[in-house]
Amino acid sequence: MVFTDKLFEAARPIWAAQLEHPFVKGIGDGSLDERLFTNWVLQDYRYLKEFARIFAWAVAKADHLESMGWYAAALNLTLNTEMDLHRQYAARFGISPEDLEAAPMWPTTRAYTDFLIRTAADGDMADLIAALLPCVWGYVYIAQHLTQGDPPKDQRYADWIVQYASDEFAAAAEWLKAEMNRLAESASGEKREKLTELFVLSSRYEWQFWEMCWAGERWRV
Repeated sequence: MVFTDKLFEAARPIWAAQLEHPFVKGIGDGSLDERLFTNWVLQDYRYLKEFARIFAWAVAKADHLESMGWYAAALNLTLNTEMDLHRQYAARFGISPEDLEAAPMWPTTRAYTDFLIRTAADGDMADLIAALLPCVWGYVYIAQHLTQGDPPKDQRYADWIVQYASDEFAAAAEWLKAEMNRLAESASGEKREKLTELFVLSSRYEWQFWEMCWAGERWRV
């Protein structure tokens, strides 16, 4: 097995739990309460802002010119295309750009993004990718699973599935997996254990993000 296969095996129970989460299943069958999905729209917008910073760190830390170019393109795509598409998508749920900007960052969103930024800043390139992969690869994995059922009648949810199951997103995930495997080839056993820990922890945050959007979350004090 290549290293990413081992990462997947380590996090398999968490990824399976994501597929069984009522929020994810509600997207798949179209039964998810729109008010709950609004939580995701608002929090994911805040997440994307921080997510873009990870690619900025990746440009600085990449060891190959080709890799630098890919991360730079991903940074540009996130900031100047994906976030605009997110604003357009939010409008379909009655959420304005002002609403997106004013939304407070909930505790899980803060904890997850702080973990990603700290890993990107303090770790090496392999650490960064190990923490990043569960988001990029995980969304493709979930969306591709959801395409196996009948599409939801709510076109907004159907479009969500199509977007993350698209060839473009799948290609991005495969590119990052290839980078992870390349960097792990020369890694020691101890280093591989650390990368696995980062991957599993990020996978747990992915599950927690669904749970946050499902149950709601607030700072208590």
